[in-house]
Amino acid sequence: MSANKIEQLFFLQPELSHKYSRFWLAIAIFFSLIYSLMALQQAFSSPYVVQDDARQHVFWMRRFLDPELFPNDLIADYFQSVAPLGYKLIYAIPAAFEIDPLVTSKILPSILGVITTYYCFALTMELLPIPFTGFVAALLLNQNLWMQDGLISGTPKAFAIPLLLAFLYYYLRQSLSGTSLTILLLGLFYPSFVFICSGLLIIKLWQLKANILRYKPRLSKGFLFCFIGLLVAFLVLLPYVISTSEFAPTITVSQARSLTDFAPNGRSAFFNDRHPFDFWIGGSRSGLRLSSALIPPLTYFAVLLPFILKFKQTFPLGQKVTAKLRILTDLILVSLVMFGIAHLLLFKLHLPSRYTQNSLRIVIAIAASISLTIITHFLFKVVFKRLVKTSFYQRLLANLILFFLGMLLVIYPHLTNNFVWTQYVQGNAVELYEFLQQQPKDIMVASLASEADNLPTFAQRSILVSQEYAIPYHAGYYFPFRQKVIDLINASYSNDIAVVKQFIRQYKIDFWLLEANSFTPEYITSNSWLEQHQPAAQNAIAFLKQGNIPALQVYQDSCSVLKTQQFKLISTRCILSAI
Repeated sequence: MSANKIEQLFFLQPELSHKYSRFWLAIAIFFSLIYSLMALQQAFSSPYVVQDDARQHVFWMRRFLDPELFPNDLIADYFQSVAPLGYKLIYAIPAAFEIDPLVTSKILPSILGVITTYYCFALTMELLPIPFTGFVAALLLNQNLWMQDGLISGTPKAFAIPLLLAFLYYYLRQSLSGTSLTILLLGLFYPSFVFICSGLLIIKLWQLKANILRYKPRLSKGFLFCFIGLLVAFLVLLPYVISTSEFAPTITVSQARSLTDFAPNGRSAFFNDRHPFDFWIGGSRSGLRLSSALIPPLTYFAVLLPFILKFKQTFPLGQKVTAKLRILTDLILVSLVMFGIAHLLLFKLHLPSRYTQNSLRIVIAIAASISLTIITHFLFKVVFKRLVKTSFYQRLLANLILFFLGMLLVIYPHLTNNFVWTQYVQGNAVELYEFLQQQPKDIMVASLASEADNLPTFAQRSILVSQEYAIPYHAGYYFPFRQKVIDLINASYSNDIAVVKQFIRQYKIDFWLLEANSFTPEYITSNSWLEQHQPAAQNAIAFLKQGNIPALQVYQDSCSVLKTQQFKLISTRCILSAI
């Protein structure tokens, strides 16, 4: 390819040729679909495959297909109660046509990936109207998202970035209908980001106020745009403010600090007083999560953008960057403010990291794409054309830089071990799932085994507790849940059959799932989640080390209704009838 053709393809502005915009957008969507197909191969490799987070947020939606499932189930009722309305509808509509919510959860990421690609491309074109820049931004953001577990989950957080990108695009275009609609959709799918939108509208109001004397006719329209947007945001958030959850109140800071769940190695690790940097910057729940935005390595080029723009005379393409670029700094500012407020009102606005990690991903991907475009253009236009006079060598060097850039952009992710990173979980206890599916729909299974995490999804039957569902943010849910765990540990490792029977009657247990090594001290010591429940866990370890035999162990063979190499499923009816 000649140097002139390369320059035209990569750096031609869209007003000169719309076909290049369509070309680069199509290529970006093509890569998004390729990534989603790689994920879909894993998703449908077995009937018993589910994304890790979907185990929490999707299993209860089988109630759309069969309302009799999970009756009087604390876990199912809780996750149904915290699901946003739009999220429920997006699954309920396919379910009305007999489409399994688990299937919907596997298909949704592909659709959301295309939406993300389109709006990332369109938003970037508002900042630097070079189609290649839009392609790079969309590609980098896609690679970032498919290397982590947000988009792939099909849970509410999967909708955050696509809808925020759409809002930012319509916000820059001053589209009242588009802005209002995206605020409404964020309220229906990911309400936390309505605060981000509101913050940007408030900043715009402040900017309009500063220029009120100079641009009065134009400002009246701007004020109307902001006020209507803020009104929509208020109306969207109002139901969340006035409604009362049956699982309220939100856990307090003092309660959280008293629970090992929030300790550095806990199930929901949050506090980390010994390492402030990790707490404020790197913490997955408490920190800014900057590291999650700096994937893949090309995103580090974002750091160069302020320096490039400071020397626009050196970098000719830098002069094409529009004033709308300020949206990136405004977005970071609002996100940081919400991050601070979320810490001040800890857990009432959910987790602080939710307000920064997605914003940083968007800002860094777009900033890196602008830097890469400007630097590539500088090397091509200024260095090669000035220093290399022979057309043959110009073409050779231009193709070389094109080749290496393409390698970095396209090939690199495939050289890593976690692309695409789906966090899909495959269930292997097929006999167990099939047996439980044949049992009445109102049964309750008790177990300390990690396999209990999979039973609501694959067996479609209720469980008493499991680590996957130990989410400690609402006291009305978590404290009863935690007490059940403690009672289960105490009953599992008691030598008094009366204690076991009382536990079975209290929680209406129908089946008890055991593992081959359930009655060894190592079974507890090797499970950090069980170790969180003190003193029950420590008492159980001491009990086993003394050589005591739990009452439940006596009945694990005589009352077993299903035996596999790893598991024994015990009928509690048999235990209750024992003399």
